[in-house]
Amino acid sequence: MSLSHIALSSGRSIELAELRISSTYGGMLEGYPCKPINDMKVRGLQRQAERAFPSTPVHLVPPSCEYPDQTAGAFGPVEVLPSVACIGAFRSTAVAPELDSVLHRSALTVVWFQAGLDVPSGENADPVLRSIRWEELAQDYEL
Repeated sequence: MSLSHIALSSGRSIELAELRISSTYGGMLEGYPCKPINDMKVRGLQRQAERAFPSTPVHLVPPSCEYPDQTAGAFGPVEVLPSVACIGAFRSTAVAPELDSVLHRSALTVVWFQAGLDVPSGENADPVLRSIRWEELAQDYEL
């Protein structure tokens, strides 16, 4: 049973099988959100996804950043990622049309950032998630 279904812009329906959510800046005791910190956060989340789902390709949705009007520090301007970091394991029908639809599925692990705790669902999911190029990124597998 899936957590939700997302209707991609391409018309393909994908299902969210597993969702891992964390605070983007949870545990950050010193410093401030800036490009070097954010780059480390993004790379770390991507590595975490690769370790958690080693047999599935991982796709990073490039995060959007906000630049509040605050004084820049030693590491450059303040740059804030959305507050929730997500790793989602998605499944769908097979990409290759010649594969048996009963025996084959496709999978993709997606890393993204979002503002709230909402589970992406249906056509109301973030447009960036809905625009994932599933046919290029996902990998078919046999059940």
